[in-house]
Amino acid sequence: MKTIEQINQHNVKKILTEKKIPEFFPGDVLKVGVRITEGKKDRIQYFEGVCIAKKNRDINSSFTVRKISFGEGVERTFPLYGTVIDTITVVRSGKVRRAKLYYLRDRTGKSARIVEKIRKKIGIEIDVKPETVNEENIAPVIAKSEKKPEVQTEQKKESSEEKK
Repeated sequence: MKTIEQINQHNVKKILTEKKIPEFFPGDVLKVGVRITEGKKDRIQYFEGVCIAKKNRDINSSFTVRKISFGEGVERTFPLYGTVIDTITVVRSGKVRRAKLYYLRDRTGKSARIVEKIRKKIGIEIDVKPETVNEENIAPVIAKSEKKPEVQTEQKKESSEEKK
């Protein structure tokens, strides 16, 4: 007999095969595409703001996005695996040291800004095919190396003449 947790995990895996959800954290600026049904028509309305909280509870996972609209703070909580969400895109990553950014509710203007996190890729991805070594490939390298010492000696002579 399956427990409720196992059923929820199975449903999460099933949803993730159909829909791609990016990795995001609190402090990131998100653009959430929300499906809105008006009568018989469906449309997508985008809600862009700072993610101030994220709750990871299998199928019950949710996240809260806050934006300032016409001078008023608007917060909206979305279910992570819900059918209401069409797309989630990370506009930029924020550098924060807290999991819940509820302190942003009291702040406005410059004090409510979040510094952008610069992500660095570690490692080198090499997809270059190795070249075969021929006499044609080696010949230009040898010719270049022979010319370089001549140029350096001329520069040394000029510098010694300038010293006198």
